[in-house]
Amino acid sequence: MQKKLLGRWGVIALAATLTATVVTGCGSDSEEASENLTGTIGIAYSLGGRDVPGFNQLAYIGVEPLLAANEGLELIESQDNPTATDDQRAERLRLMAQKGANPIVVVGFTYAAALAKVAPEFPDTTWGIVDDSSVTAPNVHSIVFKEEEGSYLVGVAAALKSKTNNVGFIGGVNTPLIAKFEAGFIAGAKAVNAGIKVQSTYISNFPDFSGFNDPAKGYEAAKGMYENGADVVYAAAGGTGTGMHKAASELGKWSIGVDADEATYPAHADYVTTILTSMLKRVDVGVAAFVKDALAGVDTAGVKTWGFAEGGVGYTTTGGYIDDLTAQIEEYAAKIASGEVVVPTDPKA
Repeated sequence: MQKKLLGRWGVIALAATLTATVVTGCGSDSEEASENLTGTIGIAYSLGGRDVPGFNQLAYIGVEPLLAANEGLELIESQDNPTATDDQRAERLRLMAQKGANPIVVVGFTYAAALAKVAPEFPDTTWGIVDDSSVTAPNVHSIVFKEEEGSYLVGVAAALKSKTNNVGFIGGVNTPLIAKFEAGFIAGAKAVNAGIKVQSTYISNFPDFSGFNDPAKGYEAAKGMYENGADVVYAAAGGTGTGMHKAASELGKWSIGVDADEATYPAHADYVTTILTSMLKRVDVGVAAFVKDALAGVDTAGVKTWGFAEGGVGYTTTGGYIDDLTAQIEEYAAKIASGEVVVPTDPKA
């Protein structure tokens, strides 16, 4: 069984929107198994490929139950590299389509320009892109999330846990997407304590994406925040967040992970006792729903937004470090689920 990954409202929403087989991959009597699906699924990963914890790994987890239950399904995979151009990404997508992959999942907004070029060239191929809604071709499905809602909840947790009334946020790259994480975190913290201090910084500015994979700078940024009074820091910065966790561990402070349960990452084994929680972004859920619909011939064109009410975002309770706060966090979660609280997406709002 999985650890408890979402609060009560998130679990209810998740159960209501997706079958258990898609979420857990359990059971030989699954709907997917009975369909005897055939074909080829493609996944174009972002940097690092399938085994990088977070988005890439979650995208694979989203399709793995289908692959396991249907011998007639195959998977084609490719991955980005740090020096790739949009033209090179486009060529990689073309090759996947030419090999017969359909549907194809594209992981990350860095593929947006490439997909905008390639999707019209393969009108009979169904494409899904994670974290982008700018490509409006009739054969493209956008899988996007209300990151601000999950970030709001870990902001609530941070403020409730803080003894110094001082918390921090580290963004990997300064983009509108990452600003949603910052906005939600600030709003959640201030919902608990209007006077709390929130330190914020970004590692790099668009179009420099190095901020998503620079643990050394993440360490220095977090260390500076801790030394400036913060006792909880949240990073939405990919691999850079490892540096934050290291700083928290060394200084005896709290850190908050992002996207997946960072307390379970092998690279974070030495830091688990100071990882307070992680904001969950259920890329696996969004990818699973898209791929299943595409294979069934459902028209998937357009944008699907996964928020808290849809089971798309949440938080972890691994380690038990917020068990004493969960009831209070769930009160805020219920207000998001009901629509009473609308979380801002602009940190300056």
